[in-house]
Amino acid sequence: MLRLLLALAAVTAPTAAFAHPGGPGAHGFPVGFLHPLGGLDHVLAMVAVGVLAARIGGRALWLVPLSFVGMMALGAALGMAGAPLPHVEGGIALSVLVLGLVLALGLTPPAPGAMALVGFFALFHGCAHGAEMPETASGLAYGAGFVLATLLLHAAGLGLGLGLGRSGPVVAGRAARVAGGAISVAGAALLAGAF
Repeated sequence: MLRLLLALAAVTAPTAAFAHPGGPGAHGFPVGFLHPLGGLDHVLAMVAVGVLAARIGGRALWLVPLSFVGMMALGAALGMAGAPLPHVEGGIALSVLVLGLVLALGLTPPAPGAMALVGFFALFHGCAHGAEMPETASGLAYGAGFVLATLLLHAAGLGLGLGLGRSGPVVAGRAARVAGGAISVAGAALLAGAF
């Protein structure tokens, strides 16, 4: 359990230093890559997606994260086009709360259900990425950056989830529930601040 908490801290700790990069001289891929890493809300949700995919196993190992990425790209296109979704920050905070609760309660939805759930929330994350793109950034390079960062965060969650799975079902289940509980508490705090 201590290893899980340390791994979660290691994945999320560096994000405070990035704090939504992008200034007058920033553009393209680096800004896009750093954007998802700049907020604890994005990091927790994306790592939770990976842990959830690992819990489901099988084809969900790649289908669930790719569903998130695909719908995130659609949300980013909406944000870049100036057609943002309503309550984007609330949707992002809710994603952290709900994904944390799914893990905390030990739920293992079927792959299509998990794909729909993460895809819905990915729209909000993508819309935030797209709407916050600096005017000087190339949309394609910026998008490639945040997609790669997202995939790496999903991979961290997958690694965490698969690593927990090797410790046996009882220990893995307890550790995932503890991590999910911590994520859901963070989501509740984010949601309280979003409104």
